[in-house]
Amino acid sequence: MPRCKGLGLLDNEDLLEVALEDNEFVEVVIEGDAMSPDFIPSQPEGVYLYSKYREPEKYIALDGDSLSTEDLVNLGKGHYKIKLTSIAEKRVQKSREVIDSIIKEKTVVYGITTGFGKFARTVIPVSKLQELQVNLVRSHSSGVGKPLSPERCRMLLALRINVLAKGYSGISLETLKQVIEVFNASCLPYVPEKGTVGASGDLAPLSHLALGLIGEGKMWSPKSGWADAKYVLEAHGLKPVVLKPKEGLALINGTQMITSLGCEAVERASAIARQADIVAALTLEVLKGTTKAFDTDIHTVRPHRGQIEVAFRFQSLLDSDHHPSEIAESHRFCDRVQDAYTLRCCPQVHGVVNDTIAFVKNIITTELNSATDNPMVFASRGETISGGNFHGEYPAKALDYLAIGVHELAAISERRIERLCNPSLSELPAFLVSEGGLNSGFMIAHCTAAALVSENKALCHPSSVDSLSTSAATEDHVSMGGWAARKALRVIEHVEQVLAIELLAACQGIEFLRPLKTTTPLEKVYDLVRSVVRPWIKDRFMAPDIEAAHRLLLEQKVWEVAVPYIEKYRIEHIPESRPVSPTAFSLESLRKNSIKIPESEDL
Repeated sequence: MPRCKGLGLLDNEDLLEVALEDNEFVEVVIEGDAMSPDFIPSQPEGVYLYSKYREPEKYIALDGDSLSTEDLVNLGKGHYKIKLTSIAEKRVQKSREVIDSIIKEKTVVYGITTGFGKFARTVIPVSKLQELQVNLVRSHSSGVGKPLSPERCRMLLALRINVLAKGYSGISLETLKQVIEVFNASCLPYVPEKGTVGASGDLAPLSHLALGLIGEGKMWSPKSGWADAKYVLEAHGLKPVVLKPKEGLALINGTQMITSLGCEAVERASAIARQADIVAALTLEVLKGTTKAFDTDIHTVRPHRGQIEVAFRFQSLLDSDHHPSEIAESHRFCDRVQDAYTLRCCPQVHGVVNDTIAFVKNIITTELNSATDNPMVFASRGETISGGNFHGEYPAKALDYLAIGVHELAAISERRIERLCNPSLSELPAFLVSEGGLNSGFMIAHCTAAALVSENKALCHPSSVDSLSTSAATEDHVSMGGWAARKALRVIEHVEQVLAIELLAACQGIEFLRPLKTTTPLEKVYDLVRSVVRPWIKDRFMAPDIEAAHRLLLEQKVWEVAVPYIEKYRIEHIPESRPVSPTAFSLESLRKNSIKIPESEDL
């Protein structure tokens, strides 16, 4: 059966000349035909169908200096096209003039008139300088593994454009504009995810990126699916880039693979860290915990920014005097002295995660807007200088740190899931289900969370502590930043999934506390979850429920529901309520009970 764009099926009587527009492709699958080992599916894993893709109308103007992590993620999602600022265009032109001068004067300069790496002392004849650049791209396109998703490939291409826009790479304005046209048409080269050691830059993945730009290798677009790059470009009215001297090196030398994946990691980490506070607050309500541990005075005397903010969020969501909670009122005068660490220490544990993310985001943002080529072209000095800005140690170390930090959200969440499922700790039915034994409830969902936390422990081993000498000992120390970025994303995905399970478990716990209600913001979170996952009355296929909750977190729906209440609480400067509780000793309570308090000189 033929398959057309968007994976739609044609009937046998449909004529291709009627069904397809000019320069569109059709993939024909013959029943019983053996699949070639070189077959690449028309839709890469996880990609949106053509019918969901909408060509963006808005532009982001790149100047090489002001790209944010949010901007790059939005470029990856296809929300914007790219254009250059006039200042960037002038810098690019001046930089290219230096390269043209070097070639005209036949000056010996690394990567322009010489070979690369171990061949840096081999001078190349002027007649073969263009061939040198094409050979560089072809030979360095040696990555393996699955291709980057369209979103990640867009991010990679957009970030390389931003670096080239700084004007230190020596690329011509003509070639750079061609690359931008390719991006704006969403023509995305086949870039395997493995093969970079993170110095000299991300050579293998960036070479695959450049290979598609010159019309070789495979390329994907929402319009065509996978096909030979030259045909995909032709279908969009584009011509392959013809590399001038230095331009192959300009396209492939830098840390953009590490950094673009790092951008996604930072943004997803920020999103899940915010929402982890909301999920944990809901769990605290279900387990009938106290808000005393979030008292402002406690966190003022240990003033870490993240800790203070997390404690504030808990207060804003759980303050029963401001958002009346029938659940909280039902146990206000209980005899429990204090809560377990997984509840009481959320500001301290979640807080340092927030501070870790802020630290890493600062490094990644700097790297986004940094020139990472070699050699660097300084137009103001009229010369090129060889250096080491391509070394990926900065983003590699930062992303290893990010993985270690964010993992703790899953580690503490898994322990809260245990408390929810364990009747001796929760005072709820075992595994949050009626008719235990006949039904297993959340028993194996908790096992899944435990498995993910265990995997994360291995993934959190820093890749950047490793280094292997390459290029005949010319590149004798490398960052291994590509693996740091990829495994950081895997760790973050596991964290999201563990918190999705906790979110489901906490909402299920609410069912056993009805008709009592929690605070208004947490009721809104409960309603959101129930809009996609129904209560667990008896055992059913659970994986789709976990995926639905995961999707809510990925799309930041939980945050969107709760944040208006958090910010209103902040703006109104609501006086902190300090209800009488057995978890705190109070002199005021002694006075009210007519107990004599000694004067200071008697103490």
